[in-house]
Amino acid sequence: MSRSSSVQVIRIGCLVAVTLLLACAAFAQNYVAPSMLELDSPNTVTADPAVPRPGTTPCTVTLFQNFDFDDFNPRPFNYTPPANCPGPWAAVVFEADWSVDAGVQYDRTTNIWLGGNVIFFGTTAEPSGNFVRQWHTESNLTELSPLFSIPQQGTAILFNLVNNQYTSHYHGSAYLQFYPLAQGQNPPPAANVVLPLSAGSTGGTVTLNSSTDQLTGTFTMPTNVEAAYLEVFAQGQQNDEFWYTCAPTDLAGELFSCPNTGFREAEVTIDGTPAGVAPIYPWIFTGGIDPFLWQPIPGVHTLNFEPYRVDLTPFASVLSNGQQHTVAVSVYNANQYFSATANLLLYQDLGSTQVTGAVTTNTITQPDPVVNENIVNNGTYAAGPLAVNSTRGFTTEGYVQTSHGTVDTKVVQSIDFNNGQGYYVLLSGLVDQQFIGQITNISSATTTTAGSNVTTNTTQYAWPLGVRYVYTANADGSYVQNTQIHQTFSKSVLVKLNGTPTYSSSLVDEVSPTDSLSVQANGNYTTSNQKNTENYEYSNSNGACWNLTLNAEAGILTSIASGGCDRGHKAR
Repeated sequence: MSRSSSVQVIRIGCLVAVTLLLACAAFAQNYVAPSMLELDSPNTVTADPAVPRPGTTPCTVTLFQNFDFDDFNPRPFNYTPPANCPGPWAAVVFEADWSVDAGVQYDRTTNIWLGGNVIFFGTTAEPSGNFVRQWHTESNLTELSPLFSIPQQGTAILFNLVNNQYTSHYHGSAYLQFYPLAQGQNPPPAANVVLPLSAGSTGGTVTLNSSTDQLTGTFTMPTNVEAAYLEVFAQGQQNDEFWYTCAPTDLAGELFSCPNTGFREAEVTIDGTPAGVAPIYPWIFTGGIDPFLWQPIPGVHTLNFEPYRVDLTPFASVLSNGQQHTVAVSVYNANQYFSATANLLLYQDLGSTQVTGAVTTNTITQPDPVVNENIVNNGTYAAGPLAVNSTRGFTTEGYVQTSHGTVDTKVVQSIDFNNGQGYYVLLSGLVDQQFIGQITNISSATTTTAGSNVTTNTTQYAWPLGVRYVYTANADGSYVQNTQIHQTFSKSVLVKLNGTPTYSSSLVDEVSPTDSLSVQANGNYTTSNQKNTENYEYSNSNGACWNLTLNAEAGILTSIASGGCDRGHKAR
């Protein structure tokens, strides 16, 4: 759980869901607006669109309804596949409705499991003192379809402390919607096998306290694996909740900061051999840094985490050799701790019982970040810039002999990470100024050669984060904290077949909150200049288009503006 609360601001210097919008042409016009978009509303809102839906009528299965989360016990539920909607399905959509009572409470981590596989991972909104806060989340889980074909136990985990001080209960209901195929429709891509990397048969995340800790799964896999992907979740907690603010270990004490620098990265191995890299998005929870920053608009992906997909297809021949293999995830520079889980998605060659092949190229090495320290300490204050940079590129390539010929997959990826910080810290602890500029740029190109056909899938990510944080304390224990943040997630995709573009998409989600918080010595507080803006833009070559901007001030939604993509979207 996050340790930020609505009345205890933390000084940051002292501290499976498939991609939502990759829709087929049939879905292109079926976007609707997020729930709770009402002017003057203090309820939690985002500009993220709902998951696009097929035109068929879904069957709905209730996973759980009106669960009350008021302790540290998992909530089990039983899942039974829909009798009237047998698979394969045109889409499987997860929906959940959440609320938190009026009062005082920490933000909390939430995950939902089917068997040992995670089907939802996110965090909660923090409560208001005088009204019930509500929100809604959705995810497209079509690629996880094998999980939904058999009855099995599920588990909802939302650990929550309720006592005389922290009074609010969380509540939740969750559903799966199964959309039948239209007449003559071919089923969309879905994994044939989904395997969990989790704490056990009923799920649960694994705690990674240091770089040597691992999340692992050991499996004997089908002998006809043609493609494989690992969907990785790595959530920073406690000392690592604000990992992007951390300083080099030798300076952490005098800067009142967490150690191990501002660089974190997830490493993926197969049987101890490097197989992929999962950069870590700097999620900020609704209690993070200053809770008023996120009322009513939360940070990017805060309520519904986006996993990072690692392409393990070049290793398909190894996974298919009939022997046990261990897939593992660790976090470089972890410092107590990351909460981690992953789903391994396997796609089989159903025309054969055994594929053969080889890994022909693997240039992945361990990261080697470069740290630059320019802090001046004169006994009164410590000030100056810090930077940590990691630039790396690698190639993995392998082939499999399948029932439809040789398929070669080549993954070329570059990851450029830069974290720059500026400090001015009075060693008395009464003044702490920190300025952070961080960006992760990822370029990933996958080339699949099958006979005379060559398919290239190029994906570009950018994850910028800017934080301006000024904390000024007084001798009587009162203080003022001013914070400005700009957080972005952008992703573009271009697919070509034999050099001719067949699909493209572009997504940008950015949030820009600001707040000035004044806390008196007795704990009473006031907030001023509180504003937030979220802009979400998405389009693809199949005709889908979504553009929405939200503005909030003083904790309520003040405007909703749709750009050139307004095609009859309606509020939910």
